[in-house]
Amino acid sequence: MRKTPRKTLPPGIAKVLKRLHYPLDVILLCVRWYVAYSLSLRNLEEMMAERGFEVDHSSVHRWVIKLVPLFEKAFRRRKRPVGNSWRMDETYVKVRGQWKYLYRAVDKAGNTVDFLLRAHRDKAAARRYFETAIDRNGAPETVTMDKSGANLAALQAINADRETPIKVRQVKYLNNIIEQDHRAVKRIVRPMMGFKDFRCARIILAGIEVMHLIRKGQMRNDGIAQNPAEQFYSIVM
Repeated sequence: MRKTPRKTLPPGIAKVLKRLHYPLDVILLCVRWYVAYSLSLRNLEEMMAERGFEVDHSSVHRWVIKLVPLFEKAFRRRKRPVGNSWRMDETYVKVRGQWKYLYRAVDKAGNTVDFLLRAHRDKAAARRYFETAIDRNGAPETVTMDKSGANLAALQAINADRETPIKVRQVKYLNNIIEQDHRAVKRIVRPMMGFKDFRCARIILAGIEVMHLIRKGQMRNDGIAQNPAEQFYSIVM
């Protein structure tokens, strides 16, 4: 297991880890495995026990909730730019027994543009997604989507305030690339058996998305050859 001294960590990360009272290597490994693979919290509890570490599954959950927002913030500073032709769609996740909506987009090369969990599937939710994605990534030239009236209305509302409108294409077969990309996220979510809390769902999904982005090579690493695990750890080192 990777040995990492605490003194190499940025102050914000070190402050959070200081209160968790476990070896840094165990904490980071559990967080990465949880967002990278199809594992439940109890799977991780058993896997750590096999390695001689007594870790309760609730501790792993607490580590994920505390650390993933810091990982996501640090990752966004190193995220590579995306293309200007987006494929946008939403998928479903269950929170407290109710379906919620994960808005996502990729560019035509399959790179993730952005993601946002919303409680409702409507014009307001879609507009919030587009505004957030544009603020973080710049405006696209074209957005391809399915026949959703809410998504179309949201983009039309955004175009009303723009000198150069974003071109809209509602061609379902062109959106296969984003529908396929949903699967990588849903595969990790499935063993979690639904989320108990909207905030926790948002954080955990962000961790899954960040790991998915890393695997797709969307993190700048200054030409250093690193595997996905090393890139994940380097976010905060």
